[in-house]
Amino acid sequence: MQFLYLFISLFVVLADQGLKNYIVSNYTVGEVHQIIPGILSFNYLQNDGAAWNILTGQMWLFYAISVIAIAVCLYFLFNKKYKNALFDVGLALVLGGIIGNFIDRLHLKYVVDMLQLDFINFNIFNIADSAITTGVLIIFIYLIFFADKDDKNV
Repeated sequence: MQFLYLFISLFVVLADQGLKNYIVSNYTVGEVHQIIPGILSFNYLQNDGAAWNILTGQMWLFYAISVIAIAVCLYFLFNKKYKNALFDVGLALVLGGIIGNFIDRLHLKYVVDMLQLDFINFNIFNIADSAITTGVLIIFIYLIFFADKDDKNV
């Protein structure tokens, strides 16, 4: 079953890297194109920091955090003690997102961001960021609403 979750992670990485490759090949930095008017635009940015551009230029820190986070995700995915589909889907999304951004950091020394929400003043992000956020949300939902029930069934 873990291979299904690894496939989810692989799908996230391929979608993320595919869109990033398209943006880098077809846009110049700062170029904006509306995709869904008033809702979504592509806006090509190069981010050498974390979310909200914090810790700009601290690549060694992001390498270390990424390696540790990948190891933690794999540990929980393959540890039979922590078996719950909701939890594992969340982990798989987080893992795929971390790997997607880690590839950028290793290869480019920055992360390619391109998704801009036009209806709200929000940071520009990418598919990997979305997967990490969604995965963490799913993990929190599992921990808040379902983890105790799993512990009682053991």
